[in-house]
Amino acid sequence: MRDSPSTERDRGETTAAAVPNPQSPGTDPGSPRFALCAGEASGDLLGAGLIEQLRARFPDAQFAGIGGDAMRAAGFEAWHDAQELAVMGFAEVLAHLPRLLKLRRRFRQQVLDWKPDAFIGIDAPDFNLGVEKWLKQRGVRTVHYVSPSVWAWREKRAEKIGQSADRVLCLFPMEPPIYARHGVDARFVGHPLADTMPLDPDCAAARAELDLPADAPVLALLPGSRLGEIARLGEPFLEAAARVAREIPTLQVLVPAANAACRQAIERLLADPRLSAARFRLLDGRARTAMAAADVVLLASGTATLEAMLAKRPMVVGYRIAPLTYAIVKGLGMLKVDRYALPNVLAGADLAPELMQADCTPDKLAEAVLGWFRNPDSVASLQARYREIHQELRQDASSRAADAVAELIGGVPRAGHAAATTPTPR
Repeated sequence: MRDSPSTERDRGETTAAAVPNPQSPGTDPGSPRFALCAGEASGDLLGAGLIEQLRARFPDAQFAGIGGDAMRAAGFEAWHDAQELAVMGFAEVLAHLPRLLKLRRRFRQQVLDWKPDAFIGIDAPDFNLGVEKWLKQRGVRTVHYVSPSVWAWREKRAEKIGQSADRVLCLFPMEPPIYARHGVDARFVGHPLADTMPLDPDCAAARAELDLPADAPVLALLPGSRLGEIARLGEPFLEAAARVAREIPTLQVLVPAANAACRQAIERLLADPRLSAARFRLLDGRARTAMAAADVVLLASGTATLEAMLAKRPMVVGYRIAPLTYAIVKGLGMLKVDRYALPNVLAGADLAPELMQADCTPDKLAEAVLGWFRNPDSVASLQARYREIHQELRQDASSRAADAVAELIGGVPRAGHAAATTPTPR
């Protein structure tokens, strides 16, 4: 029988102390309870991997909270579906705000009443950090899995995140030292994509899968997975591809569409007769296959740049945001980096050309893409560096994350497997 929380917690009052009661359920490592919250497809996959690894350490453990199909398949009891949090865009968030606030109030009380040994918020910081802080104030151990990009902007957020999470699990090695400067316990666990993607991708197999000629020059073009990104980047990206095709007449251009709405938006742009010089092929999803099949990738800044790096493909990165937003972010000094693409950030060097804001033009994008086609020696040295970074990120992330959670609740990591650590800054 699980111990009851204090009378003060029963009243739902906020307490200043965040130290768990030594007689709390967390002292029994045999059958702990883990509450989790994942708010989108990527978080659902992270959650499923973590659940599988925690169950390997605690066979009788219970898992419940907010999640999707992958977490359910791993033995998770979903009180709410992850899709309830999948809201993107400022206007959409405002429209759903009353519902989301009501859900958060209800959910955090459900978690507290369930008396978990730990709550694990997976990404979705706008929702999860508030839940974590509320629970931490009531003595629940809290973990935030996937650090917001504190390395890129508003580093002081790290301190506030530490007020919500007892431990932060980071996907990138440069993140824990930032948290350490603010006295926050953060652990580098590696990136799950690095675990799942092969160190040596098979370009020939990817081309065969897409029915592409083995010797054709191929450009993969990814203008983003959101309609706003396609509206800003679709036209310059497609025009750049058409200009490259004028220089390389046999060029094949693959354009993966993230969903039906994105496909329709791209199709409208492709109706422009100025693009007729290029052989465009629109794909439903299959972005990773398209990147593996390509000689060069032209893509929007974001997680896709990490996938292109793991696919060992030379890339050109472009991005635009609203001019006013950019001016505000730069003017207030909120942006702390000169590099935006993850491969460049991880390498600490300009491996991939970045063309942002006013530089994101068809001419400049096309010239950068042609630079890779014209310099195969540069491609070979780049791929060697990408492989090194891939190996650094390949840490068996789900297992290391489970060790970090087990350690937090007083469990013991599986014998023979090192616990996640805070790396020494290089």
